Amino acid sequence: MKLGLSGHSMFLMSLFYLVCYGATNKVGSMTLCGLLAGLLAMILGIGKGGFLILLKFTLPAIAMDIGLLFIANLFSLKLRLILLALIGSIAWAVKSGLQDFLVGMDIKIVLIQFGVNSLSGSVFAVLGALLVPLILKRLDAHDLLTKNGMRNK
Repeated sequence: MKLGLSGHSMFLMSLFYLVCYGATNKVGSMTLCGLLAGLLAMILGIGKGGFLILLKFTLPAIAMDIGLLFIANLFSLKLRLILLALIGSIAWAVKSGLQDFLVGMDIKIVLIQFGVNSLSGSVFAVLGALLVPLILKRLDAHDLLTKNGMRNK
């Protein structure tokens, strides 16, 4: 859905990736979710990116899973989800900056665009991450989480 706001796609992206992580509590679940979302987008022909659409969905998920390896049990669930969302939004902005650089944009414009994308993507990603504990609580209330899922943390 094109809203014309830079970074708005990070809201749903971080929300669903973090729900995947929260429901399974396994490293790699976000990458699998991103890979499946990217493949589905490629199959359905969403956007004009071709193979880059797969990268658009998978790169933030991979970055979030790598970040999870370092912060797995160091913080509370809410803070961990916010940090993972920020990591994902930075990876999303790096992908956009690299894409802009490859099409020949001036480096100053690429850096400004990277800053704008990082900031706006981070705002939307954190908003999405803040909804995850509520969703996990609802899933747990209906016994829809696996035994490994995050329960009442």
